[in-house]
Amino acid sequence: MPTKNSGLTQNNFDSLLEWLDSNRAKAGEKYENIRNGLIQVFNYKGCVSSEELADETIDRVARKANELRLSYVGNPARYFYGVGKKVYLEYAKKKPTLELPTVLRADDQWENVEREYDCLDRCLQKLNDRNRVLLLRYYAESKQAKIDSRRALLQAFNLKPSALRVRVFRLKATLERCVRKCLETDNNSVTE
Repeated sequence: MPTKNSGLTQNNFDSLLEWLDSNRAKAGEKYENIRNGLIQVFNYKGCVSSEELADETIDRVARKANELRLSYVGNPARYFYGVGKKVYLEYAKKKPTLELPTVLRADDQWENVEREYDCLDRCLQKLNDRNRVLLLRYYAESKQAKIDSRRALLQAFNLKPSALRVRVFRLKATLERCVRKCLETDNNSVTE
């Protein structure tokens, strides 16, 4: 649904839903699935403002909804992800992304992002609470907020800067191995 801060008008939103499905309830479900998928993609890419980027993507698509209803052939979700990729590239030029490990090739395989995100999430859950919090907080901010956050981590975990960097490096390596193994397992189960 359009929000106060969004550039989405009720008219554009209605056209968007009609494009997604003639049944209003099904269209609403598809809209929510697409929005959640976009948020997951932006989260995976390390964006701090994933929900805003998803809303910007939806706004852009909605402004063209009348035209798309008449001319676009194919799964609407793919169109959203294509626009989302452009929104992300604009965001990346303006703002540095978080330094989460890019062990996956999400840029050229947006169709598989949900599976990749699920693997990343599962692997994060395998870390103990202390290590998971450390890793997520280490990458949670940018610019001055990042510096302040890392100082707080040094105090909270009673570490020296070099020890913090080594611990994060090791956690990233563990996470990367886990994600790769998860994706290989998923790929093997799909091909069997």
